[in-house]
Amino acid sequence: MNGPHDLGGMHGLGPINPEAEKEEPLFHAEWEKRALGLTLTTGFLGQWNIDISRHARERQHPVKYLSNSYYENWMAGVEKLLVETGLATQEEIETGKMQQPVPQDIQDKRVGPEQVAAILDKGGPCDFPTDQPQIFQVGDRVRVKMMNPTGHTRAPRYVRGHVGEIVEYFGSFIYPDENSTGNKVADHLYNVRFDGKDIWGPEGDVDVHVDLWQPYLEKV
Repeated sequence: MNGPHDLGGMHGLGPINPEAEKEEPLFHAEWEKRALGLTLTTGFLGQWNIDISRHARERQHPVKYLSNSYYENWMAGVEKLLVETGLATQEEIETGKMQQPVPQDIQDKRVGPEQVAAILDKGGPCDFPTDQPQIFQVGDRVRVKMMNPTGHTRAPRYVRGHVGEIVEYFGSFIYPDENSTGNKVADHLYNVRFDGKDIWGPEGDVDVHVDLWQPYLEKV
């Protein structure tokens, strides 16, 4: 969807003052640690996947999304999914008090502190086989389709309609647009290089590389 999360190339948001990477702390407040923990542990319950989680954050009102900090947006997404999946009610979230019993099948999926490290070490690989034929090869010139999807997508607005060259093929990976609807399918993933001047104008003197799934692309 075209929302406040897709900021590439947008103006009027004020100066950027990033923290030096070597000096930036992992967390800026204690509550951010809990936000990360809640996001991970609720995800372990298996009621949604990473793309559903991302889309939940994107579905906030734009003013709210842009007003929130990073982890405030994470918590907004978790709260939305807890209500939508029936794991909690809005009143329970607002009061912090459970009003209905947790189903036993959900309780059985709870993860204890001693299990977290092993789960995180295992990770969640996203490479996945596909029956779709590979259409493009390294060196092909492709155009990103001009589209305005209402659901989740990983094709940023600033490259849509632009022509680039495929410089690397990664294989087949879970396709986020479908995964965000609960449909776990895969498609081919490429790295596409764009001329910065074509995207940004005369001042765009640096090439732009974007990882793009095959359904986003068309032959030139």
